[in-house]
Parts: sequence; structure tokens; C-alpha cells
Amino acid sequence: MKIDIAKIKESKSTKDLLNFGLINIDKPSGPTSFSVSHYLQRELGISKTSHAGTLDPQVSGVLPIMLGRACRLSDFFMHRNKTYVGIMRLHEETDKDKLKEEIKRFIGKINQLPPKKSKVKRQVREREIFSFNILEIKDKDVLFETEVQAGTYIRKLIHDLGEKIGGAHMLELRRTKASIFSEDSLVNLYDFDKALLDYKEGNDSLLRNMLIPAEILTELLPYFQITSDANIKQLLTGKPLMKKDAHIKSVNEGENFILFKEDRFIGVYKKSEEGDIIARPLFVLN
Repeated sequence: MKIDIAKIKESKSTKDLLNFGLINIDKPSGPTSFSVSHYLQRELGISKTSHAGTLDPQVSGVLPIMLGRACRLSDFFMHRNKTYVGIMRLHEETDKDKLKEEIKRFIGKINQLPPKKSKVKRQVREREIFSFNILEIKDKDVLFETEVQAGTYIRKLIHDLGEKIGGAHMLELRRTKASIFSEDSLVNLYDFDKALLDYKEGNDSLLRNMLIPAEILTELLPYFQITSDANIKQLLTGKPLMKKDAHIKSVNEGENFILFKEDRFIGVYKKSEEGDIIARPLFVLN
């Protein structure tokens, strides 16, 4: 049974969407990702928010904000590829062909040491650069686009490239895609404030248009239906999934999947091989 996200959204109240949904915020340059997330939490009057993939304060762009119970799904949305558009300034005049040749050396798997200001442990980590393209060059300023593995530091990438060509640093950076979220569904804070004002005055149409059901996770994980005789109440208390509860196909041990009862989201499970137990819950929506 195909899960129709538009149909699910239509069937839910705005309150339900705020308890188990997302907003794809266009983070401006300046505030931290945490402060933007906290701002939504405070203004919406909900218990919790979290963001998928931290952006440095000076970086703008795609910042998915999970709302309410959807915060428990953060890890499933976060650890995915990211795409950025930015401007780097070269410290020396560099031939375009030479620059392209050096860039090619950074495509694929690279070793990267996080910058000193990062909050993670400073040890060399392997990251993958899927694409790194020059879009335009004007004097010493280079407009580029790159798709990278989650956890890649773009500023450090530009610095390391610069060491091969006489120096370079990043002037501007914008994230255009994070996981399945792109600029197509972005909501800027000005429009959010306007929608929120309407919502508080009894008109929820603008806010509803911004809300994305958390069931959108089906675009990232496989999903299955429980059998008609499965005990939903027991499953919603965290009971392991048994062979009789669902027919799970093409999912290997240790892989994650979503369980539904028709259009109702039951939970996210990890496949296991324990006799009659075929999966254990990572999250249930009770």
C-alpha cells in the first residue's frame, strides 16, 4: 500500500501536524541553528523542536526543523548528503584549468581534520565529496557548488584546496539541500511570523501550508503494513515485532524500516533475526 503524504496531511489537524511534523526553514545568516529552532518552539508553544544538520551562524539556507514527537526521528533525517553553493576567494590569480584540476583531487573520499572552532573531537575523519563544480569565476572570486557527505566542513574544504593553489578562503555559503529537503519547500522567518500571527487569530491556512507531515520519512526508509490481526496496542507500548505481525521483505538484519497500519504511522523498527522476533522498535508513535 502506497503512503500518500498529501492525503495524510489533509486528514490531520494543525495541532497533530505541530506534534508530529516539520518545517523547512530558510535560516538567515547571523543566528545559530539552535536559536532558530528554539524560536520556533517558543512561538509555536510546543514542547520540543530540533534541527537536522547544524549550520554555522554565518551560513544560510535549508534547515529542517522537527516539531514535537518528530524530534525523535532527527537521526534518520540528519545523516544524509548535503548540497551547498558558495563563494571562495583565491589569494592568488589562478588559471581556471589549474583550479579545476586541483578540485578534481578533492572529489571522492578525503581525509578531513575538523577546524579548531568545531565542537567535535579534532581527529582526522574520512568524508566523501560527491561533486565539486565551478559555476562562475570573477577575478579572484569563485562561485561553486558541492554535494558532500554529512559532517563535511565546507570552510575546511576550501582552506585545504587553497593550500594547493596559493591560498583560498570562503566568503559566503548557502545550503541548498539537506537530505530530502531542498529550497523548493523553504519557509523564511518573515513568512513564518506572518503565518503564526494568522494562526493565533484563528486562521491556520498559511501555517498548514508550511507544515510537512513527519511521515515524509517514507522517502528515506522502506515501509510495511502490519497484518490485520496484529495487536496495535501492544506494538504502541514498545512490543517487538513478531513474524505474525507483519511480512517484512528485502530488509537485512540491522536495517531500519517504518511500520504502518494503513495510513497510521506506528513506528520505526530495526530488523533482527531472533526466532519469532523479526524487529525491535526504535521509536513508536503512541
